[in-house]
Amino acid sequence: MRFAVSMLSVLGIASIIGTVLKQNEPYENYIIKFGQFWFEAFEKLGLYDVYHAAWFLLILLFLVISTSLCIYRNTPLMLKEWKTYKEHAAEKSLRAFSHQASYAVQASAEQVQTKLTDYLGGQGFTYKLKPQDNGDVLIAAKAGTHQRLGYIFTHAAIVIICFGGILDGNLPFKIQEMLGHKKIEVLDIPESQVPAVSRLSISNPSFRANMTLPEGVSDDVAFVRVRDGYLVQELPFRVALKDFRIEHYATGQPKSFESDIVITDPELAAPLEKTISVNHPLIYKGIAIYQSDFQDGGSELKFKVWDLAANKLLSGHIDGVVAKKGTLGTGDQALAVEFNEFRKFNIMNLSPDGKGKPRNVGPNTTYKLRDQSGQAREYVTYMQPLKLDGKTYFVSGMRETVQEDFRYLRIPADEDFSIDGFMQLRQAMRDPAKQLEIARHLSKQSPTADPKLQQQFEQSVQRLLSTFASGGFTQLSQVIEKAVPEAERQKAADTYFKLLNASALEAYNLNLAAQGKPAMALNPQTLAFLQDALNAMNDLFYYGTPYYFQLDDFKHKEASGLQLTKSPGQKWVYLGSALLVLGIFSMFYIRERRVWLLIKANTQEVLFAMSSNRKNLDFDQEFDRTQQQLGQLLS
Repeated sequence: MRFAVSMLSVLGIASIIGTVLKQNEPYENYIIKFGQFWFEAFEKLGLYDVYHAAWFLLILLFLVISTSLCIYRNTPLMLKEWKTYKEHAAEKSLRAFSHQASYAVQASAEQVQTKLTDYLGGQGFTYKLKPQDNGDVLIAAKAGTHQRLGYIFTHAAIVIICFGGILDGNLPFKIQEMLGHKKIEVLDIPESQVPAVSRLSISNPSFRANMTLPEGVSDDVAFVRVRDGYLVQELPFRVALKDFRIEHYATGQPKSFESDIVITDPELAAPLEKTISVNHPLIYKGIAIYQSDFQDGGSELKFKVWDLAANKLLSGHIDGVVAKKGTLGTGDQALAVEFNEFRKFNIMNLSPDGKGKPRNVGPNTTYKLRDQSGQAREYVTYMQPLKLDGKTYFVSGMRETVQEDFRYLRIPADEDFSIDGFMQLRQAMRDPAKQLEIARHLSKQSPTADPKLQQQFEQSVQRLLSTFASGGFTQLSQVIEKAVPEAERQKAADTYFKLLNASALEAYNLNLAAQGKPAMALNPQTLAFLQDALNAMNDLFYYGTPYYFQLDDFKHKEASGLQLTKSPGQKWVYLGSALLVLGIFSMFYIRERRVWLLIKANTQEVLFAMSSNRKNLDFDQEFDRTQQQLGQLLS
């Protein structure tokens, strides 16, 4: 019994873990969340799929066998105790009860017997008369003996619940896996190429699988995630997504979503159409189809792409489709582009103190750029400029591994809330011809009588711009450290940075003049824009790619995430739970009481004895009350 209770406690703790810790997630998610050490520890314990772990199923099996044997051994005795009135109690044993009393009576034995049986019936007792050899009559009564059924119900409930858990534990697959008949697929290959050893037939008794359907697409297979791989579960029917609808709050957060699905089955005279939503599934052929989430269904994306090395905008748009790949560049410099995700709504709190109201900042997309050696960096780019610290930026993040956080690049938006102003400024400051033009314009603003000095100034500006264009602030700092004594480095750096800002302003105004626009006024806003632009140019050296993608347009396609479950043990668990509640209530709230009344005809005496399975204050009070009532009845 102690061991069984310990096993029940282990199951309870495991069930808590299985509820708190999201089950059957991709292993990468767990590695990011817990780190490599704890990931491996939890994986060995089977905590990522608790309800299908071998030790969990073994405990269930042990409890089924152990508790069934307990019921087999004790039920006959309990049923016998439930039926019997214990009418063979002797006078000597009744007088030994701790709760007993005797009464002297004047009426005849028949009259006393009638009064006592009427009283017991009125109090809810059932009774049995047992005449004695000496003429005495024993009345044996009982009430609340159904309490013993509570023990049977409770133990049977444990067996039924554990049996239901075993049914839903996918035990047949585990046995087949142990025998080598089934194998988990770990390669990312098309469903049609998954071998038979990694497929589950339609006769599989239980499963929990996932299916992602874009609008207008149908399928007859789902995917069961198992450890670090998956299995393909074949379905006895085909599911099609007719329409997917989603409603949002004013902030852009999802409010509700639902899917119109169509079931096609040769056994159906006509296709079955049904709208499902969260917590409102469709159940067909014992398989429940739940609305679990929603995903991208292959949105079409259009990008403006800048070649950062060549300082130019690539002609036309670069098209991409979510979950598909493309190629950019040629030869050894070619990069594979993997379009991973598109999100139409992004709810963020961009207030400086973090106490503001979250709002929708618009679409973003996530993609990877992979080189010829297979090394990839992941990027996230927001389509619309974000307002940060009172200023507007185009934001793009980069990380080299999924374990890292994104490191963000901020590109200041121009007066038209466009990224073009920055890109044109960067192009001008990196173009040798424009560098010379910038230097000449700056020299005219500070004219000198000595042409030689003016020429030296122009050359210094050109070298400054060339140095910054080749390596940003880092390269500029290295030049200062080599050419300037330590005591004068800070002064030289301040001079160079002021000259760099002036050059940036001149370059920007040259671009505006070429477009027929008035020059930018020199004010705090202009200086802030130029400083942010120079910082962004410097950060581009660490961006990790010679291309900058800016999402320009999209055609959003949504897909419905469905979860399909076949759970034959569910009804058994419900039945067991009902029996468990009934059994516990029976044990706690029904008190078994037994009463013996021995009518002694020769001495005109009635001997009263009472017992209960729980001798507590309630029983003491009931005995006193019964004793008093019998005294009044027999006086």
